[in-house]
Amino acid sequence: MATPGKDQRSAATEPALRIITRRLREIMSAETDGQSKLDKIVRAISGIMVAEVCSIYLKRQDGTLELFATEGLNPSAIHNTFMKRGEGLVGRCAESAQPINEADAQTHPSFSFRPETGEEPFHSLLAVPATRRGDVLGVLVVQNKNRKEYSDEDVEVLETTAMVLAEHLASGDVAGVNTATEFSRAVGHVVRGQPIAEGLALGHVVFHESRVVVTDLRSEDHAGEIKRLEAAVDELRASLDELLDQGDLAGAGEHRDIFDAYRMFAHDRGWLKRMKEAIARQGLTAEAAVERVQNDQHARLMSQPDSYLRERLKDLDELSERLLRVLTGRTGGTAKTSALPPDAILVARTMGPADLLDYDRTRLKGLVIEDSSGSSHVAIVAKALGIAAVGQARGVVERTDAGNPIIVDAATGDVYIRPTSEVIASFADKARFQARRQRKYRQMKDVQPVTRDGQRIGLQINAGLLVDMAQLDASGADGIGLFRTELQFMISKALPRLERQTQMYRSILDEAGQRPVTFRTLDIGGDKVLPYLRQPHEENPALGWRAIRMSLDRPGLLRTQVRALLRAAVGKDLRLMLPMVASVAEVDAARVLIEREIDLNRRRNAGEPATIAIGAMIEVPSLLFDLDPVFDRVEFASVGSNDLVQYLFAADRNNQRMGSRYDVLSYPVLRALGAIVAAARRAGKPVTLCGEMAGRPLEAMALVALGFRSLSMAPSALGPVKAMLVSLDAGKASGLVETLLQSGATGSAREALLRFVAETGVDM
Repeated sequence: MATPGKDQRSAATEPALRIITRRLREIMSAETDGQSKLDKIVRAISGIMVAEVCSIYLKRQDGTLELFATEGLNPSAIHNTFMKRGEGLVGRCAESAQPINEADAQTHPSFSFRPETGEEPFHSLLAVPATRRGDVLGVLVVQNKNRKEYSDEDVEVLETTAMVLAEHLASGDVAGVNTATEFSRAVGHVVRGQPIAEGLALGHVVFHESRVVVTDLRSEDHAGEIKRLEAAVDELRASLDELLDQGDLAGAGEHRDIFDAYRMFAHDRGWLKRMKEAIARQGLTAEAAVERVQNDQHARLMSQPDSYLRERLKDLDELSERLLRVLTGRTGGTAKTSALPPDAILVARTMGPADLLDYDRTRLKGLVIEDSSGSSHVAIVAKALGIAAVGQARGVVERTDAGNPIIVDAATGDVYIRPTSEVIASFADKARFQARRQRKYRQMKDVQPVTRDGQRIGLQINAGLLVDMAQLDASGADGIGLFRTELQFMISKALPRLERQTQMYRSILDEAGQRPVTFRTLDIGGDKVLPYLRQPHEENPALGWRAIRMSLDRPGLLRTQVRALLRAAVGKDLRLMLPMVASVAEVDAARVLIEREIDLNRRRNAGEPATIAIGAMIEVPSLLFDLDPVFDRVEFASVGSNDLVQYLFAADRNNQRMGSRYDVLSYPVLRALGAIVAAARRAGKPVTLCGEMAGRPLEAMALVALGFRSLSMAPSALGPVKAMLVSLDAGKASGLVETLLQSGATGSAREALLRFVAETGVDM
């Protein structure tokens, strides 16, 4: 019976194979680029096999798989969808080099949901490896909406097609599509990313450890698997406690707050309960249960727009990976440290903050990640450890090999792969120059920021958590010009109660001593969403229900925060600032709520601050036409230049295509800022600028020329700005800017300001 079955199968598959083989030959011989060829291949296979989806994933240098072509999934997912080694059914196919045939793929424990592909409607999946001489070069996948197991004939057709495709890939017929070790091996290649932790590092590439691949999925011993899981979770929790008690991270700070929240995930009973249920109900092994729950969380949260939830999802991913390493016996950081070169630059697709702590910090000099931003948790820990780090470095993993020389410039965000000797020498000089400048800035800590013509400029720093307060003494700042109170709420698992808020604010004021602290009331909404606070879906959350708008609609939030601040500031000066004010009416409404809390506090004889000053953030353009009434109602104001500029130009500053399109030193911006200074002078009220402009020496010089006498910036920017100020004649700079504004010039004043710097010898 076996022989006739084989003959029948051959008869059924031969026409399809002949058609596909002929079409592949035609496509490969065409004079088109590699991407076009792959696009035509998936369309051809989809039509011949009557598949609603056909996709090609190609294997990269680090073993990850990238979606290179698809017919049926969202085209935008091409080159934006990646599978880690062994991840999902596609990754499992590549790892095992065996076909995977699932009638309902989405119920499989290893299924990894990718919302950007739009694959929700498609249930059945057939994935086969594209292999050549034993090497898996990629995976060929077909999918359909109806739940069905693909026939032996379908598997044979797709396997043969994948084998032919692999031959063409390996022979270079798909020009421009380089796989495996052939991808981007040019000397002197530069990957442009985003600085996430300042510094400059020269060293050699070390790849971050790959994920654990779960191969054993089913178990009949449910009780035994649950015991294994419980023991592994206990070991995970103990290892986290030990990790976080290490000397350089044991103290308080933003990184500590992040790890405390991270540790809470590990102790979350709901997480453990869901994994136990996966074992008991689905008959999974402990490892498969961890992966199942992890994938379920991805499917639920990956499509969420706010960055906070995405960062929490990364925390959960890292915890799951660490738990899998415990279950599989791959624990211990020694493997990550013993083989490190003395100048290791860690390169990773993604990683969490605790993973970074597994590496020997005396050998780790730099970090390059493909998907992390400056506000990510691993970035915050990198800053705490003093490691130069660059995020959003797309394609860096594929462009490097372990041991490659590499330079990380975390000032510009540039990553130099296999740099030439000339580039290395240039950066060595740059590193020595930066070290000399940093020594100079440290020596200026106690120097007063007074211009050459006697103008004293107040220099303050921006802060958000207790760790930042140490920078007051280190930088020699006059105070905290902007304290972002929302960060405490964002790292908390639940809404912080009155007592916890009071304790936090009291600690901040105690650390500041006699120096002023300006507390900005809750600025949540937009990309700062609290998972425990229900918010409506908005098409444009940046311009939606956020900041003062939310506080006025939910007065309990604002009143509780004001109550905590009043209690924390007994006998001290209290400065409150209202964010994203768009109208005078909002200032009036907020003052009513604040005055109500002040009256209540007095009736309770709870003690009160020595002084209370209420200010407004000027960051919405509508206030530019209501400046005098606003200054009549507040004791001070602060300009949020980041938001003000992006709203003036209707250009998202986080959009890479828009970020450099408009200059903050353009004449419309300078005129708007000048109007604010003039209104403050008419009212006799102080005004501070606390956006990124304040921390750049050239922009800070323009602000002083406009009349600003108080600036607030990141602590690291204070030294360069102070060096500029003590070399500046503010009167001459003011004369220049006034002349430029009166000239009716358009465009940007940047070139004129740079000429002034060169002519007058201002230290930049």
